[in-house]
Amino acid sequence: MSIQNFKLTIEYDGTGYHGWQRQKNHASIQQEIEKSLAAMVKTPVTLIGSGRTDAGVHALGQTANFQCHTTIPAEAFRNGLNSLLPDDIVIRECVEVDPSFHARYDVVSKRYHYRILNRKIPSPIHRRYTWHVRHPLNRETMRLAARHLMGTHDFKAFEAAGSPRSHSVRRILHADFVEEKPDLLVFEIEGDGFLRYMVRNIVSTLVNVGLEKITPDDFRQILLSRDRTQAGATAPPNGLFLMSVKY
Repeated sequence: MSIQNFKLTIEYDGTGYHGWQRQKNHASIQQEIEKSLAAMVKTPVTLIGSGRTDAGVHALGQTANFQCHTTIPAEAFRNGLNSLLPDDIVIRECVEVDPSFHARYDVVSKRYHYRILNRKIPSPIHRRYTWHVRHPLNRETMRLAARHLMGTHDFKAFEAAGSPRSHSVRRILHADFVEEKPDLLVFEIEGDGFLRYMVRNIVSTLVNVGLEKITPDDFRQILLSRDRTQAGATAPPNGLFLMSVKY
């Protein structure tokens, strides 16, 4: 029996987890899926994710792959895992892929959404899935500022301190705001890679633009400065969603 390689597309509510990555003393998405996989194939399985999501961050299209010796078909893996996993983690798709496929190293781009509830009154329904900003935001100036993200830049100004990266240059393919409802603003961003907390630090700085604390040109200067202390504080994790991963 030859070894087989399977790719998973995963949706999860990250509220109750300490992020994607397996950790010794905290619940994680990776750990829950590996535990269910081991129950199905009766041996430990290592799950390779496209990348980490932090504590409290959600996903509609996280991807991962695992290899094992098995006669279980891909669809049965999907159905079996969904019967074993907690309700806040769902395998949307499982497909058999080429043995060389690697969920992290083969990534071409990732797309994230960050959701902002922009109204005076908070929402008990949206509190786990949006950042509540009570003061009115100037959405046009936020869009103007977001345009400065497009292209290849050094994003060190928006990187978490102490991140273990060889360099902080990334290419952004798309960055814009969409009004999903009059009081619900969604920041969409797609890039070839992201630094730790990068999207959340960008969003908080763009919110400062919307609050007219800084201008779109100030935002551009912050990007060029490569100085984390000039950017905004890290936005809450609950508004962030990993939407899809392209290969």
